[in-house]
Amino acid sequence: MTAPTTATDVNQPSLQPTAPAGRRMSLPVLMLVIAGALALTSIVRLITGANGITNVSQMSTALQLAVPIGLAGLGGLWAERAGVVNIGLEGMMILGTWFGAWAGFQWGPWTGVLVGIVGGCLGGLLHAIVTITFNVNHIVSGVAINILALGATRYLAPLAFEGHQGGSAKQSPPVDSLGHFSIPGLSDWLESLNNQHWFFVSDIAGLLGGLVTNVSWLTLLAVALIPATWWILWRTPFGLRLRSCGENPIAAESLGVNVYKYKYLAVIISGGLAGLGGVFLSIVANPFYLEGQTSGRGYIGLAAMIFGNWMPGGLAIGAGLFGYTDSLNLRGGSANVHALLLLGALLLLVGAIWLAVRKKYVKAAITFVVGALVFAWYAGTNEVPNQVVSATPYVVTLVVLALSAQRLRMPKADGMQYRKGQGK
Repeated sequence: MTAPTTATDVNQPSLQPTAPAGRRMSLPVLMLVIAGALALTSIVRLITGANGITNVSQMSTALQLAVPIGLAGLGGLWAERAGVVNIGLEGMMILGTWFGAWAGFQWGPWTGVLVGIVGGCLGGLLHAIVTITFNVNHIVSGVAINILALGATRYLAPLAFEGHQGGSAKQSPPVDSLGHFSIPGLSDWLESLNNQHWFFVSDIAGLLGGLVTNVSWLTLLAVALIPATWWILWRTPFGLRLRSCGENPIAAESLGVNVYKYKYLAVIISGGLAGLGGVFLSIVANPFYLEGQTSGRGYIGLAAMIFGNWMPGGLAIGAGLFGYTDSLNLRGGSANVHALLLLGALLLLVGAIWLAVRKKYVKAAITFVVGALVFAWYAGTNEVPNQVVSATPYVVTLVVLALSAQRLRMPKADGMQYRKGQGK
């Protein structure tokens, strides 16, 4: 007797994910935390005079750098919610950069977007075949895809780009722009308000101004994919069945869910999103493909997904944080990073007080000592070496993951091998 497959039947207690350890932060509390962090940043700006840390240009650059990280993270979220670890995001982004630029310079940028997504989907399909059908270890498959994508694009680039104007063995000819837009009136008003350098108000104006000034249409699409992913995965029968495959595939199968189909769809969509992140790099961030231009963003996207606790909203915050630290390399990096040392010291002080209030005295003491060392570094220097500026995004990635690790809960069956009928 075949089990029914309606959303009502699938929504059984055995398929419900267990709650994460600890209490989930509510939206009002989260907004207060963000406002508090922005207020501390404003205090640091006033003390140090580093107005560049929250100006419109800095925030606009941060948004542009956050988009490919966020798209890669979304790709990882889709795959891992279905139970498939996708370390191959970097390789799928590489395929997206190459296929997007290759089609873009020949047939136009929007064709390049579509073909780049298809390129990422092909990487996702390969990962799905290897991990789902043949049950190869997910990490091994992902690493292999990263190596294969890099080798394939290195081989194909000379064949496709050499002989064309502006093309070479490592770079494609330029691709036409997708276009940018600013909201008339609002963007100018926010920039003017940001230039007043008032406490808190100017910092909010800089943050909002970066969201409405010189924005690519592809950025708008990428931002829209965040709530779209949340709605599909948490508010539709399709999303419920897909997530059940990442929590308890045996129980899902017993209720009539085609686990293989949902895993395949999730990993292919994952590859397409990573490919779209690659397209953004080769058409929007730079109007050409360049070998090595992903620069590990697929891995940082995976870190943003983990930081966000496998949730779209948390992922967006993580991508924004990593995009912001990455933007420090491009706009007054040394001065801004030096100012942020003071911000780091203040945040550590707040953390130490919070731990002390919760009677975790040892952790509070360690946090206070680290904060004191960071403050001593700030007070004893006028700038930081360029090597520190370049390493900032990766250091922040490690620190954030280390601090948030205790509150994380991955899908129960993430990375586990599954065979059809194994629960019988």
